[in-house]
Amino acid sequence: MSIVAAESLTDNEPDDIPIVPSAPMANTDSIPTAFDPKRLRAGRLQRLRAMMAEQGYAAVVLFDPNNQRYATGSRNMFGYFLRNSTRYIYVPLSGPVILFEYPGSAHVSTWLETIDESRTSKVVWSAVNQRDNLSSDPFGVELAELVREHGGGNLTVGLDRCTMNLARSLDAQGLNVRDCMQDTLHCRRIKTPEEVACLAQSVAGTEAAVYEVEKAIKPGVSENELFATLYGNVIRQGGEFIETRLLNSGPRTNPWFNEASDRVVRPGELIALDTDTIGCHGYYCDFSRTFHVGPGRPSGYQQSLYQMAYDQIHHNMGILKPGVSYREIAERAWKIPERFLDRRYPSIIHGVGLHGETPLVAHHMDFDRFSSDGVLEPGMVVSVESYIGEVDAVDGVKLEEQVIVTETGIAKMSRYPFDEALLGRQV
Repeated sequence: MSIVAAESLTDNEPDDIPIVPSAPMANTDSIPTAFDPKRLRAGRLQRLRAMMAEQGYAAVVLFDPNNQRYATGSRNMFGYFLRNSTRYIYVPLSGPVILFEYPGSAHVSTWLETIDESRTSKVVWSAVNQRDNLSSDPFGVELAELVREHGGGNLTVGLDRCTMNLARSLDAQGLNVRDCMQDTLHCRRIKTPEEVACLAQSVAGTEAAVYEVEKAIKPGVSENELFATLYGNVIRQGGEFIETRLLNSGPRTNPWFNEASDRVVRPGELIALDTDTIGCHGYYCDFSRTFHVGPGRPSGYQQSLYQMAYDQIHHNMGILKPGVSYREIAERAWKIPERFLDRRYPSIIHGVGLHGETPLVAHHMDFDRFSSDGVLEPGMVVSVESYIGEVDAVDGVKLEEQVIVTETGIAKMSRYPFDEALLGRQV
């Protein structure tokens, strides 16, 4: 099936442009849906090391669980290590990749061909037990020895995230310490075909979860019940967790960013959600939909909000193609009517990968404040955003689509149907 065949195209909607992936496809889909896990891991590590060579790193030490996963495929107690920087992975430009692991859990990752050696972390529980001053020097000494052994005289090491005392401990050992997070994110902007396959599976699983939410919408259900339906079905589909709780109803749809609560849904209201899902294989799925709660049909005002949001994302998708600059996207983007400007969504598009990634393209009036210029490239995956709501009004509409940049344009990855009643169509 064509990746947009499930939905009729408008004049403003991009054509379905197939890509030619090296990962296998199923059912003649134009987006790969199957992949070789070893090839996935090898491709990501190769991209990371290419970035390291370009930027002059002898090694990087990765504390961020997303970067750890990107480099090696290793995942362990993900949520815990998002807040507790005691697990780290040493990746040299040339030499063995060494996992410094939480005690007793190395077996979770040592089967991976990307992990050459495992050691116990030097900084386990250090902050909890007020031992940071005791653990930082052994940490610095051990890593400095590795950099000197494998770096060929290059003493530049990148840290993506850590406490100040650990960075200082490496500096005290004579290493040239640099923050490598933005370099790592920039490296991750281009997706390998295997990553595209992971993203496609994540989208499919999340769409199935959203379908269960839509079926459960009725007067009397609470936002929390609907969010539990979403979360439970994400897990059933092989997903991992949801980054936000952006599911709201009625007057809580405006302004945006209200989180799911115990509010009970009433007839005739809108329900808006943003998936923000770390789905299958740890890859992000990020699309948004707004639904009408029956019985009856949406009001004319609700339909007008929905139509504007629909027009905004489809106009902006029509701008996207390889080589277009981020600033040009901002300048050519759909013009938001004045009364909705105050509550505009912060971005026009943002990158998608293991989470929301590079780039973030803000609206033209916010561009110099939030964005840096660059260009879209084939292999980038981005989500196209819209929120339409005005001050002192009840309703707001959130819509969003996830697309991949191809050699000649874009192709849609998200396929979830739009609400026909809110578009004013007969149902």
